[in-house]
Amino acid sequence: MVHYFIQGGAFMWPILAVLAFGLAFVIERFISLSLASINTKQFVVKVNKALNEEGPEKALEICSRTRGPVASVFGAGLLRLGRGVDQVEKGIMNAGQVELAFLEKNLVWLSTAIAIAPMLGFTGTVWGMIGAFDAIAAANDISPSIVAGGISQALLTTVFGLIVAMIIQAFNNFFVSRIDKIVADMQEASLEFVDSLVEYEEKKGNA
Repeated sequence: MVHYFIQGGAFMWPILAVLAFGLAFVIERFISLSLASINTKQFVVKVNKALNEEGPEKALEICSRTRGPVASVFGAGLLRLGRGVDQVEKGIMNAGQVELAFLEKNLVWLSTAIAIAPMLGFTGTVWGMIGAFDAIAAANDISPSIVAGGISQALLTTVFGLIVAMIIQAFNNFFVSRIDKIVADMQEASLEFVDSLVEYEEKKGNA
């Protein structure tokens, strides 16, 4: 592999830099999304129990001590408890949009790396082909060794560029599916929690 990397020429280094750049954001997203994932069903049960048995202050305390977007969204709803269902839903919706932006943070840089890596590879191939034709012109002879060596060097950058793009694309697709699952859980839990808050307000009003 090192032999092919060296043989690929100067354009292999920018491609390697793109790989390092992409993997840095892969690590960052992996850590962030891992921290954002919780057992949503258990959390909903825990918060609802605290709300009904000990009041909204205890439920809000649980939300503040729990990581992840679901806890932040629940906390936003609890802070608006008593202002009406519309305000509660609005607070949950606004908090959900903020959390979605956090979940999708830096994915654009992964997409950038996916696009740039093959482009650098193709550019390196074109540059290598130019060098191959220059060598043919200088030798004034189309010998198989000159043509094969130049073309081989030129195509290596395309291969490495495509490999880098495929690696980062695989991680990007994994993160997108992970985010979709977190968002789906967050939306489902939010609807259930709004119903719980409405029931709590009705019980409090009837008491």
